Amino acid sequence: MQIKKKDIRALSKEQLRDFFVSEGDKAFRGNQVYEWLWQKGAHTFEDMTNISLQTREMLDTHFVINHVAVDQMQRSNDGTIKNAVKLHDGLTVESVLIPTNKRTTACVSSQVGCSLNCKFCATARLKRMRNLNPDEIVDQVVLIDRQSKLYFNRPLSNIVFMGMGEPLMNYNNVLKAIDKITDPEGLGMSPKRITVSTSGVPKIIKKMADEEVRFNLAVSLHSALDEVRTEIMPFNEQMPLKDLKESLIYWYEKTGKRITYEYIVWGGINDRREDIDALLEFCKAVPSKVNLIEYNPIDDGQFQQAAPEIIDHYVTVLEANGVTVTVRRSRGKDIDAACGQLANKS
Repeated sequence: MQIKKKDIRALSKEQLRDFFVSEGDKAFRGNQVYEWLWQKGAHTFEDMTNISLQTREMLDTHFVINHVAVDQMQRSNDGTIKNAVKLHDGLTVESVLIPTNKRTTACVSSQVGCSLNCKFCATARLKRMRNLNPDEIVDQVVLIDRQSKLYFNRPLSNIVFMGMGEPLMNYNNVLKAIDKITDPEGLGMSPKRITVSTSGVPKIIKKMADEEVRFNLAVSLHSALDEVRTEIMPFNEQMPLKDLKESLIYWYEKTGKRITYEYIVWGGINDRREDIDALLEFCKAVPSKVNLIEYNPIDDGQFQQAAPEIIDHYVTVLEANGVTVTVRRSRGKDIDAACGQLANKS
């Protein structure tokens, strides 16, 4: 009977060192393998060229590297790149490289499908098939960094957890992935360049604050009125705005970091003056900024982008009351790579 090999990236550096000692080798060999796995992004043991052939063969008998692979890559007219990323078990997630003049941003997934049920999001229709492991999240970052260097001649500058899935429903693995991404012995990126976007899980937001995480927080808000938010994001019934606001106040008191609210304006849903006033009131709870996001249709016609004058009205009212607001134009719409469109159509 064939022994099932263990994924070597599930081992810590200490466990790797202990493994080599148990095999009668030097502990430092574990450091070398760890560097190949997390700094250099090795896909096979053959890649580990400063380790003897005998050692590499020994590793191959015990372990496997379950790296991801780009199954399909699409390039948008605006330069955005969408990857259909195949996982070791045959499932697929999508990740996106978003280039601008000054930066390249990786938009990465944290789940196959999604745990939540937002009606305007294509990913939510897939339901959650499983959480991604830390290495599968890191792999998305590594491959987008390579694409950034190849196509734009510069390394990746920012990471947003805004792909498929609700990151806070896979909190432990997302945190482990960010540790690898920010570790000097991993990818060495600054946590200030990482944003985790959540639809709002109050209990986990408080947990993050208690653990003094150093990355940025964005909240996919879309309405500051419970009846409207529950209609478009039904989970809001179990996690209402009152609880969300309380957790965000707690976050700010613990971290001192302001929050970004992501907010789509739809015609006939949240385009009234009372919607604007409710958002303004919500913004007063803690220092924050608002990203008004262009809506990207997902084929069913239920949701329609609000008229430009409504967007302008939001901007006028928010800015007049001291709230920083940005109107964010979507990228990659022609390849279904924009906000809310990731659904593994490939």
